[in-house]
Amino acid sequence: MSWNLDAVGEEAAPTEQAWTSADALLYALGVGAGVVDPVGSELEFTTENSIGVEQEVLPTFGVVLATGAAAFGLAGSFDATMAVHGEQGIELAGPLPPEGKVVTTSRLAGIYDKGAGAIVAVESRSVDAATGEWRFTTTSSLFVRGGGGFGGERGPSAGAPAPPDREPDYVVAAETRRDQALLYRLSGDRNPLHSDPEFATLAGFDVPILHGLCTYGFTGRLLLHALCASDSARFVSMNGRFSKPVWPGDTLTVRIWVVGAGMALFRTETQSGDVVIDHGRIGYLEAAPASTGAPAYAGR
Repeated sequence: MSWNLDAVGEEAAPTEQAWTSADALLYALGVGAGVVDPVGSELEFTTENSIGVEQEVLPTFGVVLATGAAAFGLAGSFDATMAVHGEQGIELAGPLPPEGKVVTTSRLAGIYDKGAGAIVAVESRSVDAATGEWRFTTTSSLFVRGGGGFGGERGPSAGAPAPPDREPDYVVAAETRRDQALLYRLSGDRNPLHSDPEFATLAGFDVPILHGLCTYGFTGRLLLHALCASDSARFVSMNGRFSKPVWPGDTLTVRIWVVGAGMALFRTETQSGDVVIDHGRIGYLEAAPASTGAPAYAGR
């Protein structure tokens, strides 16, 4: 592996990404929307022509519109079979429309030496292609196993504190499908780690694992229902660190602790108790904007 430490701070050339109503619907299905249990009807995210239902877009859809892949390319060369998603964050200006186009500028934020591995961090800013108005900002990192030991900075620690030592305020769970990764990959991430058994073996896994961003999308969807009454206009930001892999078919349980006005910490676990997203933090609006109406969420 060869790291280009001099590139830290550099920006990649801007990229454009357009999406349609169908893309937003496919993403929603890819992160489990549409199942009646436990969150109730999700027709607003999975259909565009149901009577009395106007299509909405899941907030985490923004992470697939601006992956920061261009800036990752500035970091140097490394073995793709040794790279896994490390952390992901998004901050939104408001709800995403069912169709549109953004221009994204990504910056190589850091290359950090963690000893056994290296972390490559990227920040991306996406603006509306027509108006130039800010749509969302994403932060993302890769953990490259075996890429450390080059004497670089260790970098910042996880941003969110551990949850309080008490029972969570909300607990919400959803099952992933055995073919979840095959469905999610249609939103653009064709990494064979999530579909090809031979490639997964080369990467050290017995079978293909679920995309980290699919786990992230499942988690974001459950947070949206639990804290935002299913109203995407109230979803402001979400950050989390991927700590263990998820296999298609796992059940994901999100435990949520409200720690302040419009702020909660969360942790996502599998049915075996493995924590797969930790140091999770979500920012949200406690009251719905006056111009929107959202279905109520009853679970707590």
